[in-house]
Amino acid sequence: MAEDAGERGLFELDGQVALVTGASSGLGKRFAKTLAAAGARVVAVARRRERLDELVEGIEAMGGEALAAVADVTNRAAVAAAFDRAEAAWGPVTILVSNAGISGQKRALDITEADWRAVLDTNLDAVWFTAQEAARRMVKAEKAGTIINIASVLGFRVATTLAAYAVAKAGVVQMTSALAVELARHRIRVNAIAPGYILTEINQAFFSSPAGEEMIKAIPQRRIGTPADLDGTLLLLASARASGFMTGSTVVVDGGHMLISK
Repeated sequence: MAEDAGERGLFELDGQVALVTGASSGLGKRFAKTLAAAGARVVAVARRRERLDELVEGIEAMGGEALAAVADVTNRAAVAAAFDRAEAAWGPVTILVSNAGISGQKRALDITEADWRAVLDTNLDAVWFTAQEAARRMVKAEKAGTIINIASVLGFRVATTLAAYAVAKAGVVQMTSALAVELARHRIRVNAIAPGYILTEINQAFFSSPAGEEMIKAIPQRRIGTPADLDGTLLLLASARASGFMTGSTVVVDGGHMLISK
């Protein structure tokens, strides 16, 4: 029988260095705070310096450790610099959460090459190259680690005006599996979270509208998710004690929505 461990012990991340992309708002901000509360030192990466500074101050106020690294995830040199900053402060990154993304809502016939490229560059290419950067550094440092990609239920189904987004997220799901196979020998686990509809500042107005309320009624739990609904899944995948035998998994967190919308 496995050694008994309380909740804090099973999910504690003391000694871990976590890098979170898209950390200035929404899910990324929540992920950064959740990891810090579990004991990880957090490198918050995004484009908006003011938002990052506010996040770092909040984490420090609750007794955690964090630093800000301003970077656009589509700029590989800037991403590498963020990893450099983490290593200079605390050592190699051992937890990567690739969360940065854009939706790019347009109907398929109206999507331009520039529109398509913007969504794929951010939601697929950047996820790949950031994971590659993290994995190369973990291997070089001979460090075990975990990579958590943020996918979406739209990686398994589609919705109008979100074709490019759905294609990118489907790629993230397959990428997660492919990387898991190749990196397992290096003690690097690669998993993904596929959220359903989660309430954030970006979509709050829509889900308060009649159309949004009708969409919520279609979810079996009859509610929209909150960022806090992803805390447990994030900590599960981040903790080697909690999920050491998990790799290549994509965990759907959607209130049962996919069960009725396939």
